[in-house]
Amino acid sequence: MFRQEIGVLAFIPSCSDLFQYEKRNMSRYNIYSLLDWVYGGVDPKFEGNGGPECAAFITRQQRLNESLAIILISIAEVVLALKKINFSQELKELKQERNNKEDSLGKNLLLVALCMTFGVEVGFKFATKTVIYLLNPCHVVTMVQIFLLACPPCKTAMIVFRLQVHMLNGALLALLFPVVNTRLLPFEKEVYYIQHSMLYLVPMYLFKKGGVYTPEPLGDMWWALLSTGILFLYHFVFLQGLGMMTEVNLNNMLCPAVSDPFYGPWYRVWATGHQTLLTLIHGKMLTLIAQHTVPACRYFTNSACPRSKVD
Repeated sequence: MFRQEIGVLAFIPSCSDLFQYEKRNMSRYNIYSLLDWVYGGVDPKFEGNGGPECAAFITRQQRLNESLAIILISIAEVVLALKKINFSQELKELKQERNNKEDSLGKNLLLVALCMTFGVEVGFKFATKTVIYLLNPCHVVTMVQIFLLACPPCKTAMIVFRLQVHMLNGALLALLFPVVNTRLLPFEKEVYYIQHSMLYLVPMYLFKKGGVYTPEPLGDMWWALLSTGILFLYHFVFLQGLGMMTEVNLNNMLCPAVSDPFYGPWYRVWATGHQTLLTLIHGKMLTLIAQHTVPACRYFTNSACPRSKVD
């Protein structure tokens, strides 16, 4: 028998093996780096921020029962509202009253201001490695309003506008019960108040423009009901699911905020009740205010600049 000669090179891994190993390490590094940017900066030491204690604030059985009940109710609200809203009639009336004016200077300036404000907020989230908080409803509504200001008047703009009018209750709560104990960077608190205040400024300005930005009649509650169902589905399906996986308290779906007046194990049940009422009433109150202030603003504008095309 002859002994087979084994060279020293046989013990050295080939270039392809080294490349595959480095590729696996790089892929793993990219995933870890991405997750670190997304929620690596969420500090559970701050009360209401997240962590195991926050995720276990209520029992799993209670969380499951609450989620199933609210999800079923929300689906019923969405289905009922979609059946009651006559989209064809709404769009038919829209075509008759459509305003074909070009975008005004004021609309473009408001778009720039909102983009700059939200851009600073996004920068803060990347600086603190809490990008996941951009999924909170107020940030999502901010992105929706940027779309409305950038999008030309159309059918989609009408639908999105009417929905977001009834999704501004979160901005009211953020201003009345601010949660700023985790905002430690310079001007981070100021941007918080500026952004939530601009959430009201945008719809008030669009109310003034009219056309596709005309709200539904005050007696029509189906758009408000549709927005309510969508909001609760977003919270209890998406935000709660993502929060349980990451142990990040997204919009207080895992545990109550430090400023929550209904702090306790049943805070979500209380929130479901008062937020449903607030969503149904808040948008109508905003519409009512706009109906009384917009005509006065138009009269003042027309009197001051009767020949100006820029509103």
